[in-house]
Amino acid sequence: MAAFKKYILDLFVTTRFYIVMGVAVIIFVAAFFIPVLLNVASYFFSLAIIFIMIDYFFMFFLNKTPAVLRNVSDRLSNGDWNYISIKIKNRMPWAVRMDVIDELPEQLQQRNFKISRRFAPAEQQVLEYSIRPLERGEYYFGGIKIYVKSMLGLVLRRYHIDADEKINVYPSFLQLRKHQLLSHGTQLHEQGSRRIRKTGQSMEFEQVKDYVSGDDIRTINWKATARKGMLMVNNYVNEKSQQVYCIVDKGRLMKMPFNGLSLLDYAINSTLALSNVCLQKQDKIGLLSFSNKMGTIIAAERKPVQRENILQALFKESTAFLESDYEMLYTQIRHKIKQRSLLILFTNFESVSGLTRQVNYLRSIAKHHLLLVVFFENTELNSLSRQTAINTDEVYSTTIAEKFAFEKRMVVKELQKYGILSILTPPENLTVNIINKYLEIKARQAL
Repeated sequence: MAAFKKYILDLFVTTRFYIVMGVAVIIFVAAFFIPVLLNVASYFFSLAIIFIMIDYFFMFFLNKTPAVLRNVSDRLSNGDWNYISIKIKNRMPWAVRMDVIDELPEQLQQRNFKISRRFAPAEQQVLEYSIRPLERGEYYFGGIKIYVKSMLGLVLRRYHIDADEKINVYPSFLQLRKHQLLSHGTQLHEQGSRRIRKTGQSMEFEQVKDYVSGDDIRTINWKATARKGMLMVNNYVNEKSQQVYCIVDKGRLMKMPFNGLSLLDYAINSTLALSNVCLQKQDKIGLLSFSNKMGTIIAAERKPVQRENILQALFKESTAFLESDYEMLYTQIRHKIKQRSLLILFTNFESVSGLTRQVNYLRSIAKHHLLLVVFFENTELNSLSRQTAINTDEVYSTTIAEKFAFEKRMVVKELQKYGILSILTPPENLTVNIINKYLEIKARQAL
């Protein structure tokens, strides 16, 4: 059975084989009308069979299995192009052509993947390709199938290389390097960056010291002055360790897709990028996720390992299909977060009525913390509303699209009315806009 599988099941014929056999058939048919061609047809057919047997003998008895090694990172970045390479060496002493088929994970839905290369005798090549995963989770790569044919090109031999491996797809950690910022105050733009002038005075206490000429008299510590019998002043330093919490809504509205990714994935990718910036700015960063029940809770920390903790937590998050419970969120925030912090809520509101049901909870949260609500534009509806209508159906479509776009802008106005910061952003610009806003808040020392 093993010999049958080796010498028969891995045998395939090529297009050139069918062409040769087709020519032989044509000559035989022509010999029926022109008898003198019968000998020519017999010789041609016999010669074809001889070459096919020679090709088969070389491919199945003198051939050696190619040396193959797939090189893929131990983790892939969601929503980004990830590069994979396959190193192949031709171990035969003659030139061959190989068709390489890598069994890609089913999440990619690529059914026609194939790389064809010509290999010289004993030549080694590195084949590179890229994939863009659109879901977080475990991706299973299967084996590598290689179809080899010689220069005669009449038969193919299939080799199956066992290369099964499991790779985890994490939130977009490739954005960390893209959006990495220096410690000086900057603001990201798609076209570059600009410096922001810092204003105000920090009030983080450092020590009590003797008064010297030029010290601000408003910082005099009168109790220490009375004990010491001489003027003493409080010394303050720039506050570096503020608390920032990213709150990710996992409700049904975050399931909406955009360019292959869900809004939840955009929020997760931006959370990871923002956490890296916050740690560089010496701030403490934490994470909360919720839907109809509370999800991940990571207390704000400034340790370098915090970025990895957030990455591992975001890897497991998924969208729920129920309404998000903002009352529960408010209760958990009051219970878990004692210090005034910057809370960045990634959510989505499609209408003013949707906001109205939750605005009282947002106002309650904003009384104790600096709340920034981030939600998304529907870019397809925006483009539809800008189209020129030429018939009645298009008039209705553009009008309804404009109504939804207007509702989004009204949500911003409603939040501003209660003094709640907000960002209405297209999904593709979320990371840049949220980092810009964070740097602006930090530069204004609004927290």
